[in-house]
Amino acid sequence: MDSRQSEHLARVRHLREGFSSGNEHLVGLLRQAADGPAQRVAAGCWSAAQVGWHVASVNTRFAALMSGDSPGAKSLADDFVETPWGEIVSRIPGQLDAPSAVRPPAGVTRHDSIAALEASALKMARALDTLTPERGMKLGVTNPLVGTINLYQLGDWAVSHVVRHYRQAERALGE
Repeated sequence: MDSRQSEHLARVRHLREGFSSGNEHLVGLLRQAADGPAQRVAAGCWSAAQVGWHVASVNTRFAALMSGDSPGAKSLADDFVETPWGEIVSRIPGQLDAPSAVRPPAGVTRHDSIAALEASALKMARALDTLTPERGMKLGVTNPLVGTINLYQLGDWAVSHVVRHYRQAERALGE
């Protein structure tokens, strides 16, 4: 195995472990919560169940971009230089408005959220399984929040997104 393939496998393993851990923690948090508190909406905030639904929706979209099931990933410029993920994430504001396509509906239940998160985890696992070094480094997306990133970094974003919203779900539950 050459060093490029070894680096790819290590990077995908890191993404898989980070994503799985974060997603499983969020699922666990929702499993432990009672229906009432998990579905309680505070003024101007989402319920923990809505947070989970949103995360699952974003996970599914990210997985589709990574796997090629969604055509949004584009070839990156030959001179593209990857900005360290820590620099990118440090620029993301604390409070954001989610795009309408990933805003949760009002009646999301805890069970809906758990099922959606589990289904999205399977899609992300499949996407990571199909990610090649070429796709990881040479394809990417541009978003006003993070700029232009490659597909490996889209995986980093998925991990950060789950972790960020785990904390939001904890706050929604009063933990």
